[in-house]
Amino acid sequence: MKGFEPVVPENVRRFEICLYASLLLDTLSFPLRPIPEDVPQINVAASAIFSAGLILLFCHLVWVAAHQRRNWARLVLMVSLGLSILTLTSVLRHDGWSLASMIDICSAVLTALGIYQSFTGDAEGWFQS
Repeated sequence: MKGFEPVVPENVRRFEICLYASLLLDTLSFPLRPIPEDVPQINVAASAIFSAGLILLFCHLVWVAAHQRRNWARLVLMVSLGLSILTLTSVLRHDGWSLASMIDICSAVLTALGIYQSFTGDAEGWFQS
């Protein structure tokens, strides 16, 4: 028997949904990225494995933040959003607009919306330090 598990607030559910949707978009956008022909296949495979590992790590962080009520996980996700935005602006400046970058922008907007939900409404008292 596990004991009493509190009901997750609505804003925390929205936080989860937005961040999982963002991670799904990240997963779907990876194959759309152009790969230079001079890059060895082993590097492409390593990049794919590394990206998949990061997506799984972020999925775990979302779950930890939402269900174990850990504020540090929410803060790590917020910092990663900031780094993602910096990287995205650099990519847009260097490579220009593409379908993958548009999907990345949608992903960043979903993440920002989810992070916002985690700080407002009935989610305010949910997270522990």
